[in-house]
Amino acid sequence: MKKIATIAIAGLVAAASLNAADFKGSGASFPYSVYQGWIKAYNKATGVKIDYISEGSGAGIKHIEARQSNFGGSDKPLTPRVLKKNGLYQFPAVVGAIVMAYNIPNVKNIKLSRAAIAEISLGHIKFWDNKLIKMSNPMTKLPHKKLTFVHRSDASGTTFNYTYYLSKSNLEWRKAFGAKKSVTWPGDHHIGGKGNPGVGGLIKQTPYSIGYMDYADAKSNAIAMATVENKEGYYIKPELKSFQESAAKASFDPRKDFYAIIADPAGAKSYPIVAATFILLPKEKASMDKKVTAFYDWSYKNGANIASNLGFVPLPKSLTSKIRTYWSSKGIK
Repeated sequence: MKKIATIAIAGLVAAASLNAADFKGSGASFPYSVYQGWIKAYNKATGVKIDYISEGSGAGIKHIEARQSNFGGSDKPLTPRVLKKNGLYQFPAVVGAIVMAYNIPNVKNIKLSRAAIAEISLGHIKFWDNKLIKMSNPMTKLPHKKLTFVHRSDASGTTFNYTYYLSKSNLEWRKAFGAKKSVTWPGDHHIGGKGNPGVGGLIKQTPYSIGYMDYADAKSNAIAMATVENKEGYYIKPELKSFQESAAKASFDPRKDFYAIIADPAGAKSYPIVAATFILLPKEKASMDKKVTAFYDWSYKNGANIASNLGFVPLPKSLTSKIRTYWSSKGIK
């Protein structure tokens, strides 16, 4: 009997080893769909198993700082000073967009001005037929229904980029809140969801709600997305070509560990709320770091269509070349 039990335990251990990931990451939910697409394709091509847990940029940063994961994902880039303090490297993975997703029964194709987005976020707009919203939608019959604003409940890079955009577009927001991963949201008609999927789930189940979330999750869940006013005063639909216009304005400098915030770019055709998402690696784990960079190197070369089909903007070759040089200079390629 003891022998049978020993064999059974050994079998369980062997099975666990077969199912174990070669390395693991955690963090931002914003790029989760594209990372999962890349992970699946990479596994098929190489047999390497990777786990990535979507739990928000705040958690991803904490876990990599504590060395509880092999790599971290964050939509909030860390400054060179913070990276040095925590012994981390940083590089961008992909560029995506944050959309204003909404649920108004029987109403589609809403347009939102910069002023309306700010006033909604500040808790000043209580009803959907508010004059600021009506000004951009003169031919739409907007209901006199209470507006519910949906936001992230966890520390989030999506929130950081959204509030960075608000800080650029609205003086009141900039003075009162600024750009942060976590915000005590003003007003009395807001609710919070964990991760971008959590926000999307709340919007879908809450009539007359609106919130910020990543384009890929909104698209895959068939949630309506507003056309929004950009810095130049043009109303821009959330679609790949407008995201590409925005991404082209980004400037990533390897001497600054690629630190860049690209929300609210200039340009008549630019979509106004975009963000790069970043990978964080521990400096002292060079052999493991090489496994992670090999995955992203493969994804840069082979995963562009996966990213584009999900509404993300693949990094241009000029930038991925800089990233490879950065890896080499750090001894992690």
